[in-house]
Amino acid sequence: MKPHVRRTAAPRALQAAAANSSRNNDEVPFALRVSAAWAWRLGIVLIVGAGLVWILSHFSLLIIPLMVAALLAGLLSPVTKWLRRNRLPGGLSVAVTIVAFLGVITAALALVGRQLALGFRDLWGETLQGVRQVQDWLSSGPLNITAGDLDSLFDEASTTLQDNSANILSGALSVGSSAGHFAAGLLLTLFALVFFLLDGRRIWEFTSGLLPRRARPAAYGAGIHGWESMVNYVRVQVMVALIDAVGIGAGAALIGVPLALPLGVLVFLGSFVPLVGAFVTGFVAVLLALVANGGVNALIMLGIVLLVQQLESHILQPLVMGRAVSLHPLAVILAVTGGSLAAGIPGALFSVPLLAILNTMIRYIAARGWEDDLAIEPDAENDDGGPAEGDSGSGAGSGTEDALPTGKERRP
Repeated sequence: MKPHVRRTAAPRALQAAAANSSRNNDEVPFALRVSAAWAWRLGIVLIVGAGLVWILSHFSLLIIPLMVAALLAGLLSPVTKWLRRNRLPGGLSVAVTIVAFLGVITAALALVGRQLALGFRDLWGETLQGVRQVQDWLSSGPLNITAGDLDSLFDEASTTLQDNSANILSGALSVGSSAGHFAAGLLLTLFALVFFLLDGRRIWEFTSGLLPRRARPAAYGAGIHGWESMVNYVRVQVMVALIDAVGIGAGAALIGVPLALPLGVLVFLGSFVPLVGAFVTGFVAVLLALVANGGVNALIMLGIVLLVQQLESHILQPLVMGRAVSLHPLAVILAVTGGSLAAGIPGALFSVPLLAILNTMIRYIAARGWEDDLAIEPDAENDDGGPAEGDSGSGAGSGTEDALPTGKERRP
């Protein structure tokens, strides 16, 4: 009889424990349990993301040139593909594309510099006259600053410079170090650009081949579609820069500001540098109007610059950019603002393309797009006219068994 009692007592004890556990769970509201479950998961994601950003911030000299090279590759890849379709070898196509791009940039900068130098030389007399007018206004205006007061201010400034010569020297050395870093980053950008245009798909095949075999199709397809989003972003950015240049250049020509054409070229180049580019080009436009036509014309030019830049940054860019990269305009504005607050100019420059790439890749993986995606077949315009073959030990394309699935058979 006792063994039978023991068999029935154990299930009853388990049922009692389950009932007590259920009552304890009922004491914690369901909404609080769900919030807690979400909170610790989101906390881990934020901690890992912050740690990743902190680690990458110590390799900015390496990361920023690679990202700039990726943006330039997205801009120039259609040119390279067009040259390959016209039977030009891959290496020569890349060389022609990069040389032509550097030639266009150099010619544009040379045109702007030459025209500005000639223009300011012609306006030198008006500049001196404007300086004298400012001096007369300072002496006869409400400030009542005489020439002796100005001389004393200049003497104090020179004394201050002499007293802080050590700080100025250290600042100059830091500027020299930054110039060296800039030169190294520029060389790394050009070097990476060559290989992104020449072997970009092979590089991604190798990278995705390092993942487990089941994850390779998803990673490969997500990367290909993320790259397409970045290409769309670069194209839209070129269009927005062109609209800025036409708007400010045409406005300067209408109100009679000299050097409207080189000013438009300068605005076009400066539009690719967030925040600083707009400020510098706008300052040059207002300065030209002030020197050539006086204060009223400079105020009108300032209004034109602010109007064009505000329309571009708050209306045109969010709407057009949002459609091109499948992002809501509010997401574009928040990305630029958050990126500039977190990492300054590099953050403002790379925030939108990074967000577009992540958005595209996450949507692709969530929809399991690699299962019926025929667009991720290796590029038909490779040097050998077929898919890129990886090294025997790369893990991607190293054999029939380890080849990356793409939704249809690869060509031999």
